[in-house]
Amino acid sequence: MSEFLVNLLGERLVNGEKAEVDVQALGSKLSLVGLYFGCSLNGPCKQFNASLGDFYSKFKTSSEHRDKLEIVFVSSDQDQKHWQEFLQEMQWPALPLKERHRKMKLWNKYKVTSIPSLVFVDAATGKVVCRNGLLVVRDDPKGLEFPWGPKPFMEVVAGPLLRSSGQTADSSCLEGSYVGVYFSAHWCPPCRSLSRVLVESYRTVKESGQKFEIVFVSADRSEDSFKQYFSEMPWLAVPYSDEGRRSRLNRLYGIQGIPTLILLDAEGRLVTRQGRVEVLNDPECRRFPWHPRPVLELSESNAAQLNEGPCLVLFVDAEEEGELEPAKELIQPIAEKIIAKYKAKDEETPLLFFVAGEDDMSDSLRDYTNLPEAAPLLTILDMSARAKYVRDVEEITPAVVEQFVGDFLAEKLKPEPI
Repeated sequence: MSEFLVNLLGERLVNGEKAEVDVQALGSKLSLVGLYFGCSLNGPCKQFNASLGDFYSKFKTSSEHRDKLEIVFVSSDQDQKHWQEFLQEMQWPALPLKERHRKMKLWNKYKVTSIPSLVFVDAATGKVVCRNGLLVVRDDPKGLEFPWGPKPFMEVVAGPLLRSSGQTADSSCLEGSYVGVYFSAHWCPPCRSLSRVLVESYRTVKESGQKFEIVFVSADRSEDSFKQYFSEMPWLAVPYSDEGRRSRLNRLYGIQGIPTLILLDAEGRLVTRQGRVEVLNDPECRRFPWHPRPVLELSESNAAQLNEGPCLVLFVDAEEEGELEPAKELIQPIAEKIIAKYKAKDEETPLLFFVAGEDDMSDSLRDYTNLPEAAPLLTILDMSARAKYVRDVEEITPAVVEQFVGDFLAEKLKPEPI
C-alpha cells in the first residue's frame, strides 16, 4: 500500500507548518485517500475548503475509521505565497507546489475537469472509489457512510419514479432494460437543446422494439421549474422532493456538469458516459446503445472530450465524408490494444484517439494549439497541462503511431507548450 502511494504522490508531502510528511509512514494505515484539487484564488474552492475542514475535523475526532482516511491537497496555484497561505488553513498535507508534473499526472489520471474537486481513491490500488467527494462532504457530514464506495445502480435508484402524467412507477420497472440516466435542468440552455433531440431518440429506440428507459435526475432550482421541464419529457424521473436520491445518483456517476447522459446496459453496467455526444452524432440511433468507439472523428459535438485528458489526434487531408476511414483504420488496432490493456487492469484508458480532417473545427484546434499546417500530422494534445507532442513525418504508419504512443505513455517525449 505504502509503495503504491509513494509512486502516486512522491516520497514527501508538506503541511501548513512547512513540515514534511513521509508518505511511506502515512500510508501504513490508510484505506482511502481523498485527492482535493483546488486553488487559493478560486472562490468556490475557498468556500469548499471551509466545509471540508469541518468535515475532516469531525471525522478525525469521532469516526471509528479516523486512521483510514487522509486528504491530500493538489493545488493549481502558480504563486508560492498564495499557496502557502491557503495551506495554513488546512489540517491535511499537500503535494509540494514544485511537483507540477506529478500534479498534471493526477489531473489526467482522475479525469479532473473543474475545481474544487475531491476524488476518493483506494490507497492500495489508486482506483476511484468516489469521484464526487464534494457531495460526500455535503450529504454525509458525519462520515457515517465511509468509505463511500459505488453501489449498484438499482440499489441507488430504488424507490418510486414519476411520469409526467402524474402517475408513479416503481424503479423495478427498469430491470432488463437499457437505461439512460439523464442529469439536466431547465435553466441550462444546452440541456433544453439536448432534451429536444433526446425525445426523438427515445421514441426511435422504443419504436425499434428495444427495451430502453430514461430516468431524469433534475438539477432544477425549484419544484415548479422541474415540473415545467419534466412535462416535456416522455420518460421517468426521480421525484424532485427526493433530494437524497438525486444526490446519490450524482455521486455514483461523479457528475461535474450538465447536461450529462449516462448509458447503462440491462445489468446496470456502464456502457458510456458520453450519451450526449452519441445522441447528437447519431440522430437515427443506428449505433444504439452507443458502446464506445476506439477512434472518433473530431467534431463540434465531441470536441469537449479533448479537455478530459491527453488525446491523440491524427490530422489528415480529408474534406469529404468517408475520407477519414483509412486514418481510423490505421489507428484503431493500436487504440484497441491500449484500451484492452487498461480495461484488464480495471483502469480508464490514459489516452483518447481522434482523427481530424480539413474543416473549421480542425482549423480552430490547429490555431489554438499552434500546430503546423502539415497533413498528415500526428499529435498528442494535453489541454489541461497546456502541452502538445508533435510527430511530423512524411508517412504515418502503424509502427510510427505505436512508437509515438509508447514513448508518450513511458514519459519519454518532451512536451511543447500550447
